Amino acid sequence: MSLGWRTLSIALCAGLFHSAAPSSLAAQDVTAADLAHPPADSWPGYHGDYSGKRHSSLTQITPANVSQLSLAWAFQTNQGALIKSTPLLVDGILYFTVPDNIWAVDARSGHQIWHYTYPPNGGLHIGHRGLAIYKNWLFFLTPDAHLVSLNANDGSVRWKVQVADASKGYWTTMAPLIVEPNGQGNVIVGVSGDFDNLSGFLRSIDPETGRTLWQWDSTAPVGTPNMSTGGMTWMTGTYDPDLKLVYWGTGNPTPVLNGSTRPGDNLYTCSIVAIQADTGKLAWAFQPSPHDTHDWDAVETPVLVDGDFHGKPRKMLMQTSRNGYFFVLDRTTGESLLTNSYGPVNWTLGIDKQGRPIPNPEKQPAPDGRLIAPDEGGMTNYRSPSFDPKTGLFIVDAHPSYSIYFAKPADGTYGWAGADYGLWGKGVIEAIDYQTGKIRWSHDVGHGGSGAGVLSTDSGVTFTGDAKGNVLALDSSNGETLWHAGAGAPMASSPITYELDGRQYVVTSSGGVLFAWSLPGVATQPSGTR
Repeated sequence: MSLGWRTLSIALCAGLFHSAAPSSLAAQDVTAADLAHPPADSWPGYHGDYSGKRHSSLTQITPANVSQLSLAWAFQTNQGALIKSTPLLVDGILYFTVPDNIWAVDARSGHQIWHYTYPPNGGLHIGHRGLAIYKNWLFFLTPDAHLVSLNANDGSVRWKVQVADASKGYWTTMAPLIVEPNGQGNVIVGVSGDFDNLSGFLRSIDPETGRTLWQWDSTAPVGTPNMSTGGMTWMTGTYDPDLKLVYWGTGNPTPVLNGSTRPGDNLYTCSIVAIQADTGKLAWAFQPSPHDTHDWDAVETPVLVDGDFHGKPRKMLMQTSRNGYFFVLDRTTGESLLTNSYGPVNWTLGIDKQGRPIPNPEKQPAPDGRLIAPDEGGMTNYRSPSFDPKTGLFIVDAHPSYSIYFAKPADGTYGWAGADYGLWGKGVIEAIDYQTGKIRWSHDVGHGGSGAGVLSTDSGVTFTGDAKGNVLALDSSNGETLWHAGAGAPMASSPITYELDGRQYVVTSSGGVLFAWSLPGVATQPSGTR
């Protein structure tokens, strides 16, 4: 089945696109238990649950019937911005964002319930990943680095606090993470900023008052000898309620391509860190890219998996990093269990005893250029992966690529201080066996990559997108296409799924449109929890 814009224009005339309608729906109080173990009719966090697996136990849509999937409704934002956010779903209401805007939409019909617009501001409007919800309050980070709390019922503002100084070059786009160690709610937020002399941090904020509870800094204070700045924390992390550890990835050091002014490994940039949720103290850190000189941050989702690893039960953390390596760590201690490349990589001398890649000095940017794999965009980027516990596959939107990196003395020793020129790259959805790091299957999604995240389900269907603007349903066991629908533009976010009134929906976005897909004429009993 292929559903193009002509079909969607017919849907528009038929009233499938909705802009406003009254509703008496109200969000229920969302607890830490809901966030850890969401029911089937809920997607209350950026990743769905705390683990980051983006895997659903729903089974109504199967490899046998997914070809019948059709459009249930579509919602047009009319804002001229890509939807990069993951919607939240609580009590039948979807909440999603683009910069400066939040919508509450009826998840059954696509009717708008309310729309909030943040006042005009000078922040960087590069995109927005979404919101968090706790009790009956929404939490929204703004382009000018403020955290706003709103009433989920009507979008009215409850309070607003500054997270960082936008005039210095900070900005925020991420969806906050809500945790509740020792009964105290924490809204965990991170920051972004590409200028020198800006350091990243995580901050915990009291959801009731907006007061700062703790802050963890990813680098030493500005001016510390032989220390870099950078280490931004701009993507949403994950959380283990039993260990009470928050897991986060940090960004690249600065200056970006010129490492001569920042000798050493540049901790804790390009790192995966475990932070004590109640105190903000560092428990452990692992650095995928020591002394990075290629702009390969490590902010990609730290996926939490409990299971067997080489015959021993483990609490694991998995990440496909931008630098081209797949990592499996023991998330209790930070010990490396596996490091393996998942595409062409040529910038290392091997792997050290800690499981970290060893940078090759000959592969740093140079005036006459250096051929590097992957390119500056990395083997993957912010798009969310998925982990399917039934198959043991880590499924990721990957970007095998080659580039030439230059150092440009005229650019000085700060800032970007160089250039990257892409030579070749393509997009593939890869399924990695976490026991070996080997690629089990690969599905080509087109030149330049798809930009889409990944969602897997217990029935064996994986949802994602391709570079031509198609929504895809793949067979989780082998990557073969089961269904596709043309949505007019590539996806820039990750699919979600939920079940309401016995019907399973899959929600995707393309351009400025949110789409909900379901099987026609289905009315069954709920099929379980996510």
